[in-house]
Amino acid sequence: MSRKPKKGYYVKGHFVAEGSELDLQLKAELKGTAEASKTDLKRESDALQALGEELLTLRGDLFDRLQLPEKLQEAVAEAKRITNFEGRRRQMQYLGKLMRKLEESEVEAIHAAIDEQRNGSAAEKLALHQAEQWRDRLIAHDEALAIWLDQFPRTDTQQIRALVRQARKDAPAEDKAAVSQGLAPRKGRAYRELFQLVREQLDDAATLARHEEREDDA
Repeated sequence: MSRKPKKGYYVKGHFVAEGSELDLQLKAELKGTAEASKTDLKRESDALQALGEELLTLRGDLFDRLQLPEKLQEAVAEAKRITNFEGRRRQMQYLGKLMRKLEESEVEAIHAAIDEQRNGSAAEKLALHQAEQWRDRLIAHDEALAIWLDQFPRTDTQQIRALVRQARKDAPAEDKAAVSQGLAPRKGRAYRELFQLVREQLDDAATLARHEEREDDA
C-alpha cells in the first residue's frame, strides 16, 4: 500500500514538509521580514512627512530653486495659511502623501536646500573661511597688511590700519585654565569689526570679478 505524500514545498531544490521544524523556521523568518518591511515603510513615511514640515520654513529663494511639483507647492502654501490645529494636521498628512510620490533626487534636493539654509552654501562657507584666515593673518603678521592692500586697493587704508592695531592691543593674554576647559577667549570689538571689513572687501571683489566676466562674455 503506497504511503500518502506529505504536503509541502521545495526551497532551493530541497523538500520542506508542512509542519516540520524547517517549515516553521522559514515561515517565522518570512513573517519577521514582512513586519520589518512595514516598520521600515512607516519610518520612511514619517521621515518624509517631517521633511515636508521643514519645507514650510524654507526661504523663498531656496524653495523656488527646487521647482517642486505644482500640487506639492500648493499644499505647502495652504499649510502655511491654516491655523486650525485639526485642519493643519490633516493638511500635513496630505503633504506627507505628496512627499512620498517624489523622486529620490527631489528628496535629496530638499535635504540639500534645508542644509544650506541651516549652515550656508559651500560658497558662503568658503568665503567665511577666507575672511577668518585674512583677519588672523593681518593681526599676526605686519607684512600681511601690505599684501592685503595690494590685492584689495579699494580698502580704506586708515580704517584697516586702526582696526589691526586695536585688535592687537585687545588680544587677551592666554588663559591656560580657560583653554584646558575648551573655552575660547573673548574677542574685542576691533577683532569683530576687522572681520566684517575683510568679509565686505572679499564680497565686493568677488562681485566685481563676476561682473567683469559677464562683460567679457557679452
